[in-house]
Amino acid sequence: MTSVSYRIDDGYTTGLIASVALLHANTYQQISGFGQEFEAKVASELAEFTSRLSHPKNNIWHVTNDDRIVASISIDGQDLGDNIAHLRWFIVDKTLRGSGIGRKLLTTAVEFCDTQGFPQIDLWTFKGLDAARKLYEQCGFELASEQPGTQWGSEVIEQKFVRKHSSPDEQEQPQ
Repeated sequence: MTSVSYRIDDGYTTGLIASVALLHANTYQQISGFGQEFEAKVASELAEFTSRLSHPKNNIWHVTNDDRIVASISIDGQDLGDNIAHLRWFIVDKTLRGSGIGRKLLTTAVEFCDTQGFPQIDLWTFKGLDAARKLYEQCGFELASEQPGTQWGSEVIEQKFVRKHSSPDEQEQPQ
């Protein structure tokens, strides 16, 4: 078995938007049949987001393997308002699933949110992505709502997950 050599970086790098959009397009076309509408939505929203990376409450992390972006996750601290973080564009190339890279990225994003003082992180996904859901729940996310929707180009059961962060003063003390 060969070891995987990868590097996690944050911020923008040349080709980031195209690489992350391509990862999403390929992955979700296979999983759910999402097509042009989905790819265009990811690319345009990600392009808009990267123009706001100078804001301290926004960040994107990407994993590079052999000079190719193979995973990403981002926190958009501005678009939802009310000091709620929006976890977006979490994707891991199929060749690296189960390697721990996804868990490392999600942990990094959650720690960033805690450091930035976000009391809540929201994310939207859809039913059937069981491995991702398991990671979300292990990091404290809970399913808040689900309903049929077509925002990604075909009908799926859309799900909203929420992670609330309590300050140390609010956490229950062991008795």
